[in-house]
Amino acid sequence: MQRLWLGTFFGIILALVACLSLPVAAAEESRQTAGVILEIPEDARAGPAFDVAKATEAYIKLLDAEDRERSDSYMEGGYWLQLWGLLYGLGVAWLLLGTRLSARMRDLSERFGKRRWLHTFIYSMQYIVIGTVLSFPLAVYQGFVREHQYDLATQTFGAWMGDQLTGLLVGIVLGGLILTLIYGVIRKTRDNWWIWGTGVSVVFLIFVTFIAPVYIAPLFNDYKALEDGPIRTSIMSMATANGIPGDDVYWFDASRQTTRISANVSGAFGTTRISLNDNLLNRTSAEEIEAVMAHEMGHYVLNHSMKITTQFGLVLAFGYAFVAWGFNRAVNRWGMSWGVRDVGDTAGLPLFAALLSIYFFVATPITNGIVRIHEAEADNYAINVSRQPDGFARVAMRLSEYRKISPGPLERVIFYDHPSGRDRVYMSMLWKSEHQDSEPAK
Repeated sequence: MQRLWLGTFFGIILALVACLSLPVAAAEESRQTAGVILEIPEDARAGPAFDVAKATEAYIKLLDAEDRERSDSYMEGGYWLQLWGLLYGLGVAWLLLGTRLSARMRDLSERFGKRRWLHTFIYSMQYIVIGTVLSFPLAVYQGFVREHQYDLATQTFGAWMGDQLTGLLVGIVLGGLILTLIYGVIRKTRDNWWIWGTGVSVVFLIFVTFIAPVYIAPLFNDYKALEDGPIRTSIMSMATANGIPGDDVYWFDASRQTTRISANVSGAFGTTRISLNDNLLNRTSAEEIEAVMAHEMGHYVLNHSMKITTQFGLVLAFGYAFVAWGFNRAVNRWGMSWGVRDVGDTAGLPLFAALLSIYFFVATPITNGIVRIHEAEADNYAINVSRQPDGFARVAMRLSEYRKISPGPLERVIFYDHPSGRDRVYMSMLWKSEHQDSEPAK
């Protein structure tokens, strides 16, 4: 489970990062691809008798029954973890409020002078650390044990803990900052805080998107320039043709943490960075790499970062409105026993976070739908720019290692923030059927 504070404020940031990376570690030096050859199933080969449905099934059959059962199990288990994570987080909130621990944390912070922003920041640090500790058992299961059970993780427990501690430090700084800003808005605007709070949150999300490639991502992985060669030349050619300002291509050592492939084109205002992980370089063909990088460039060119931030901001506004409605009612009934004075009192943060967590849990189909629409747009962009339908289809199958390849209609709507693997393969084969005469020579 993500920590409760993470699931409310920084869950939005994580969603933005995730949607701008095609779902997604150790190398000693910069490298080109390891020489993987693209394999095209017989029924998916171009020709006069090419059939979209048969070609799609030919790719789907690359996933044998055992692997398919494994990926289905991993994905379906994740559905339940969303519920258990919510309930666990609500339990943490109840513990902090019911034992008046949150009120004592507030009282401690108020001993440090008369500046309320300082009180908020000190309380935030306590809240983030204690919330992390209380959530640790489920975090270990979800982030370490379960990932190793499905062969998706490569870290030792010590290395994993190192990354968790780094994330905690980042969370203390950024979490303390956003909470201080939000509570400052609440105290100044009172009844209309949810409107102004939305604006501050959106600006903060843009700020994090701006600094993440240069200042946050390198805390977890080493980034190095990709050496000259066909892969770099191909990526830079696509970037130049599509007006992407990155001056180089970087690879990062994700294989020390995970087996997943990943890439991204992120940043803004001079911090744009084109990067891909070493799993993508080592596990996939040149055609697949082109398809993935074109997808990531699609997010950048289509300005998905700002669009999604704006749309999530609208969703967040309704969430804050729900908190404003529910918070006062809860405090009127239980505030005295919890030691919570009003919505501007930091001792009420567990309640604030619990209400926002409930809202986002219910709004999961909406937030996933927003991301899924933009992912589909980036898919279409990628296939037209890279002109690698088989590379794209093969990548979709590789992602089925941890994504159910053929979800039901209800699963798609509720749980999927990307098009399904089957949908992506079908889209690729449909494009191939309509562009056989103009495909790159194989």
